[in-house]
Amino acid sequence: MDALSLVPQFGGLIWTILAFVVALSVIVAIHEYGHYIVGRWSGIEAEVFSLGFGPVIWSRTDKRGTQWQIAALPFGGYVKFLGDSNAASGTDAEALAEMSPEEQRHTMAGAPLWARSATVAAGPIFNFALSVVVFAAVIFARGEIAEPLTVGDLRPVPMTNELQEGDRILEIADMAVPSFGDTEGFERFSDALPRAPELPYRVSRDGREVAVTGPYPYPPIVTQVIPQSAALAAGLRPGDVITEVNGDRIAAFDDLREIVETSEGAALALTVWRDGETLERTLEPKRTDEPQPGGGFETHWRIGIIGGMVFEPATEMVGPLTALWGGVAQVGTVIQGSLSGLWHMVTGAISSCNLSGPIGIAETSGAMASQGAMSFIWFIAVLSTAVGLLNLFPVPVLDGGHLVFHAYEAISGRPPSDRALQALMGAGLVAILSLMAFAVFNDLFCP
Repeated sequence: MDALSLVPQFGGLIWTILAFVVALSVIVAIHEYGHYIVGRWSGIEAEVFSLGFGPVIWSRTDKRGTQWQIAALPFGGYVKFLGDSNAASGTDAEALAEMSPEEQRHTMAGAPLWARSATVAAGPIFNFALSVVVFAAVIFARGEIAEPLTVGDLRPVPMTNELQEGDRILEIADMAVPSFGDTEGFERFSDALPRAPELPYRVSRDGREVAVTGPYPYPPIVTQVIPQSAALAAGLRPGDVITEVNGDRIAAFDDLREIVETSEGAALALTVWRDGETLERTLEPKRTDEPQPGGGFETHWRIGIIGGMVFEPATEMVGPLTALWGGVAQVGTVIQGSLSGLWHMVTGAISSCNLSGPIGIAETSGAMASQGAMSFIWFIAVLSTAVGLLNLFPVPVLDGGHLVFHAYEAISGRPPSDRALQALMGAGLVAILSLMAFAVFNDLFCP
């Protein structure tokens, strides 16, 4: 993969970079604001709050004396506290020596251990808080599927579809529709349905029961395209309906899944219906390591699309507390999946190509932005959780490394020596740069 391959996939390289910069800037701003505001509450004064590095293109100094600025290189940010020698929070020993004890209290180096620890931990915590709020807001906006199953927005399909918005689905193919909340029961019901392009429905419409004809409820329709997938490379879009594979007619998304999973990576010729037009696309499924509910990973062949029902089910509002708990649970899911994936890569259980670098993240940013604001906002929350988790790793130069130093100080009663700190920070920097280089290598050369 080269950078120019991003242009046709995401409507232009500039769009991809812009989406990446927006996502990263939001996450960095929240992370650094966590450091800043908790430091301020703890009595530590900030001299500079910078979004980006390099030449300053805009700045403003507030009444507290903090310079707020936007720099030319929007790939990070920092807070420079009083007494810091640089953006990496190194201690300016000469400046500290000239300060009174009262003035030193307002520096990071001279603040009590609890204040320093709280200030350092606040960055990742604010990332997690952002994710919880965003996930909760999306869950609240989407609501939960109403009971009984009711037709919301209809998706365009080439099959006969006499369903109407507001119809309550009573039967499909002479089988009563169970509660959508009964996951196992609904799965058994779906598996028992005949895989035909069109089926008889019985619905409740305007207070009376009506017999109509509609598509198989889970047709081979694309509702979302996964970034860095074969489907995205082949130009598939949300709303596409795959009607044939290798010349064979298919009626259900499960038909497509079974063909892909047994393909062993062989090229598949797809016939695609898009807004009344018929298109031909060819793609090769990719090997994908997927987390399992009981833990661990399994390798499958995937083309990188998500399906859905032939209509958007009508929803009903959920309570704020339910949405908030859903946001917390989603953050936990992302953390668990990230740690599990990392462990399985380290042990060799799954491919190290699952680790993406800045190019892969930029590619994903552009792909999610191209699929709508909701998808992009959700991606920002996922990435914010990942950034918060990464910063908690006990590696010098990261927040987690600083917290380890503070823990050592709390136990021993004295901070690590300057010589030890310099050696550890150097080793940590080498480790982070090596990891970044490895991730970029994956972006460029992994299939």
